[in-house]
Amino acid sequence: MHKLTPDLLVIGAGSGGLSVAAGAAQMGASVVLLEGHRMGGDCLNFGCVPSKALIASGKAAHAQAHAAQYGVADVTPAVDYAAAKDHVAGVIAQIEPVDSQERFEGLGVRVIREYGAFISPSEVRAGPHIISARRTVIATGSSPLVPPIPGLDRVPYETNETIFELRERPAHLLIIGGGPIGMELAQAHRRLGCDVTVIEGAKVMGQDDPEMVAVVRARFDVEGIAIEEGAMASEIRGTAGAIEIEAKDGRVFKGSHLLMAVGRRANTDRLNLQAAGVETTTHGIRVDASMRTTNRRVHAIGDVAGGLQFTHVAGYQAGLIIRQALLGLPAKNRTDHMPWATYTDPELAHIGMTEAVARETHGGNLEVIRFPYNHNDRAIAERKTDGLIKVMVVRGRPVGVSIAGAQAGELINLWALVIANRLKMKHVAGMVAPYPTLGEINKRAAGAYFSPRLFDSAMVKRVVRFVQRWLP
Repeated sequence: MHKLTPDLLVIGAGSGGLSVAAGAAQMGASVVLLEGHRMGGDCLNFGCVPSKALIASGKAAHAQAHAAQYGVADVTPAVDYAAAKDHVAGVIAQIEPVDSQERFEGLGVRVIREYGAFISPSEVRAGPHIISARRTVIATGSSPLVPPIPGLDRVPYETNETIFELRERPAHLLIIGGGPIGMELAQAHRRLGCDVTVIEGAKVMGQDDPEMVAVVRARFDVEGIAIEEGAMASEIRGTAGAIEIEAKDGRVFKGSHLLMAVGRRANTDRLNLQAAGVETTTHGIRVDASMRTTNRRVHAIGDVAGGLQFTHVAGYQAGLIIRQALLGLPAKNRTDHMPWATYTDPELAHIGMTEAVARETHGGNLEVIRFPYNHNDRAIAERKTDGLIKVMVVRGRPVGVSIAGAQAGELINLWALVIANRLKMKHVAGMVAPYPTLGEINKRAAGAYFSPRLFDSAMVKRVVRFVQRWLP
């Protein structure tokens, strides 16, 4: 056995672990990084990157089939599903060097391609190595949750870890799960020529504002994506190419392929956390506000910590670890300024409180400001007028923003800045946005907040009349 004693041990080379390792090494700490599977983790290989690449292929096909509104003849796209997957693989390959073992070794990180398991509160075994670090960061991420539905073990199915390797275009893709992963891949596959049915036990996109979800649902209906809600799967049967899903209420759905997209589970099985004195919950590893586990020398970040499961959350939490473990400064995790987006078309993005939560929290002090896409000139020019922005405001300060529409994931960035820095609506109103841009939607939302205060105020009108009387 080889004994290693670095300043920092990072278990898992996904987005969070890589951020910690890179930052720590460049700041002068000795770092060991363990990864038993693929460098880059879920985001690069099975999640954010491949899904957005496949969505791009779907958008290209959809644009060809819906060009007449711009004066260009519609054509039926000749979709090569295998070539679309080549595009996905090419995107991954282009990004891969940034997350590669070679790059991190160049930064001074000791990379060991083994899984790690605790053998004591202060030691981790990884292959022939025993690592005793001053601080350890668990960043092992999450994996697809596959529920024990009767019959599932006897039929072929895909998850987000296998669907991007599929080369044969599904004739009819059945998707169990109507969350972000299920909905994004449903639309991408529909646009690439598949029939698609989404089977959801409750409501699709159930964590988002129903008013915003309705905007996305309307487009799905137009594109011919079948959405079956309140359909809890009770049995799955069939063979490759002929799969049936029976719901508890008796509905039966038939298709050629099955994608399981019902959620994620924290990757803790290999870690032997009991030996480290690290407690878990039903969602992942138990952490405090500083992302510290029940072992004071061990932190956990990202999906494995059981909070919001987004790459940018893991990156943010990596910064908290750098601040604490390397600089000895306090750092507390917060989520009120954390945006998220679902990359359907139209997109859906959100930050802070939803309208329902804001009403429950702030009652009569809440004002809800809406501005529709169909009053934005750029949206009109590009025929992308389906959508709206909704801003929840308390005493001049936004406490939550929901956007459904074109480029919602880009528009939410401004509100992430505003909420993170506790700015007010007056600061957004003071911004000058170039014309014509979709970004004006944010500015117009602020205008909608101030308009009644200026134009419907008897006091303002009296002041104006008085000033006009005395102006030379």
